[in-house]
Amino acid sequence: MTRILAAAAALALSAVPVAAALPDGAKAPMFTAKGARAGKPVSIDLANELKKGPVVLYFFPAAFTAGCNIEANAFAAKIGEFEKAGATVIGMTAGNVDRLVEFSARECAGQFTVAAASPEVIEGYDVSLAAKPGWTTRTTYVIASNGRIADAFTDMAPQGHIARSLAAVHKLAGH
Repeated sequence: MTRILAAAAALALSAVPVAAALPDGAKAPMFTAKGARAGKPVSIDLANELKKGPVVLYFFPAAFTAGCNIEANAFAAKIGEFEKAGATVIGMTAGNVDRLVEFSARECAGQFTVAAASPEVIEGYDVSLAAKPGWTTRTTYVIASNGRIADAFTDMAPQGHIARSLAAVHKLAGH
């Protein structure tokens, strides 16, 4: 019975939103990373992406896990709205990075890039998943084109990330 109560408490805590590590207005750490888009390997450079406009940088625990599939599908379904507001979406993880090519094609529907988060990126964005070392938390940053954090949100439940980041992008665009 004690194990069941402990598991229930841990599950309840994992669904509670917590403050993201980097506060609004902080300078986003720049990085380059290897990843995939539409089933093809690519490289991503955050500084170059920010020249095009704001970036929604979302960290997720691991490719092909239930919550991460839901989140990737939801971002893919709304990608047109992000693009209309001038934003680029990039997903990052440290879990199951050997499957990012497949994940980019299947769960991201080829709509945006997903990349491998290095230990430096994980530390810079403070997204290490304590319960699973080497994996990342579910944290979404909206980064303005000037490289500053416009919005940050951490919640292990995937549902709120898309609406919140889209609202932050619209706010940046003056909508």
